[in-house]
Amino acid sequence: MAKQCKYSCDTAAETLEWIKAIADFIKPYSFFLNAHVVNFFKDRLWEAVDEEWIECLSKEAVENLLLIPSGVIQDYWPTSLKEFILTLKSLVLPREQADLKEVFPGFHTTTLNSVLSQGMNLKKKHEVEVLSAVVNSIVRTVSADSVIDVGAGQGYLAQVLAFEYQHSVIAIDACSHHGKVTDARAERIKKHYTAQMRKFGFQRLSVRSGNKRLNVPQTITCRIMSLETLKSLTTLLPHRGDSEQPDLIKQGHEQLGCAGNGISLVLAGLHACGDLSVTMLKTLLECEEVKAVISIGCCYNLLSEEGTENSGIQYGFPMSCGFKTVSLSLGKSSRDLACQSAERWKTLGKDAGLHNFELHAFRAAFQMILHRYYPEVITRSPSIGRQGKALRRKQQRRIMESELHDGDSSIPQRPSRMDEACTTKQSGESGTGTRLDVDALFNKMCLHAGSRCEVTTSVDMYSLFEKFCQSGLCRLGLTPLEDITFHGIWKEVEPYVNLIGVYWSLRAAFGPLLETLILLDRLLFLQEQADKLEVVMLPIFDPALSPRNVAIIAKKLDTAS
Repeated sequence: MAKQCKYSCDTAAETLEWIKAIADFIKPYSFFLNAHVVNFFKDRLWEAVDEEWIECLSKEAVENLLLIPSGVIQDYWPTSLKEFILTLKSLVLPREQADLKEVFPGFHTTTLNSVLSQGMNLKKKHEVEVLSAVVNSIVRTVSADSVIDVGAGQGYLAQVLAFEYQHSVIAIDACSHHGKVTDARAERIKKHYTAQMRKFGFQRLSVRSGNKRLNVPQTITCRIMSLETLKSLTTLLPHRGDSEQPDLIKQGHEQLGCAGNGISLVLAGLHACGDLSVTMLKTLLECEEVKAVISIGCCYNLLSEEGTENSGIQYGFPMSCGFKTVSLSLGKSSRDLACQSAERWKTLGKDAGLHNFELHAFRAAFQMILHRYYPEVITRSPSIGRQGKALRRKQQRRIMESELHDGDSSIPQRPSRMDEACTTKQSGESGTGTRLDVDALFNKMCLHAGSRCEVTTSVDMYSLFEKFCQSGLCRLGLTPLEDITFHGIWKEVEPYVNLIGVYWSLRAAFGPLLETLILLDRLLFLQEQADKLEVVMLPIFDPALSPRNVAIIAKKLDTAS
């Protein structure tokens, strides 16, 4: 049985104690944190791991390897291995969905109708239903005039807050296409609600806000590169009832700073990437109008880190003064690792897990090709795409939705454009942005698409590896050299191929722990303002649907200031 988390983060002192415990635990395992799995064969990474662990896990079932990031052990494993996994698990923030009715008095989620939920998959619908209810509760608690949806994407959250909860909302996103999609979608929703309002004489839809016209989200396209940018945008929000006010961006150029427009705001961010979540938290402290923030972060690999990036910028990590006393830096490799989700590992299943490990083996063996035959390319940190990740997520989402809706999983699904092979430059088209042949081959092996992915045991792994390499070279714009011996490289690494799943599973176990560390730093940053804020950090989504489910919610104690 895994140890339960024995730490608390109710106070700044408790949070700092937790941070120090994590730092003390991870320091001896820098060989895991700083490693790049693409160099698994080249640098013989397995040799840094306890031999007894490797010997034991190399014989372990794939299903059990996939449970390691969740802290699940087997009784017959070596004592030191069990203690490592259980101790790590005890330091990770629990991810079970909180009872939100206990946290937010009168909390109630609304099931989205087919008009509002159009275009949402099951995961997004769950996230928007829950988060919109949380935001609505906070808005009413602090008596805010408006909501800013930061990193709004296609405006799903903003539209639910506006149409369902009748809040004045501005949706900010860096992508102009997203803004156009948001506006077009809002117009379709507006037509539906307008018809409903005529039918019911305004009574049904205006009861929340007390007015007789719809609040439609206003969209702004803006890349938020600094705290000052977001602070300036907070001056753009109109008073309640003026949600159709024009020329907002023009006003923003004329109103830098954050003072004196007399409105109160709530910032909300659903998986705001990298430093954007950090900027939201800082804006709460530095902008008088912002009364509360609800932040669910993601993309920790995009965080800027003090000491590892260019000097003279506002770093996203660490945030708190307390963390800086720990003298611990993560680096990009560790921040990448923080994005690993134990829930996603757990739900992969045997066949998808094997597919995962085989893709990593192919990629690591391909790195050997680059190292020996194209050494000049290695210095550029080449990327040949993350197609395996996209394919696995799509398959798992189909499985989940099929199970929840009792669908017929035996019906083949329409093949995705993502499964197309790499188009060579000789055909007159660039290979950039397309997929590797190996994924198309694996996809063809999937029987009963959308249900189970059964990889044929008779697959010639060497043949697949050679196709992977050919496609990888294509992606990098390289011409295969005559003296490349793909077969020789594969024979060299083949005895160690089964170890890559062992290594990757152990390394992935640090993902939830590193995410916990980053989140605790953000929480501590706010807790250090103890006389100004009320702060809580809790999982608000079902982790099986949305693994990145931890929200940091902060409110100013004196909302009248």
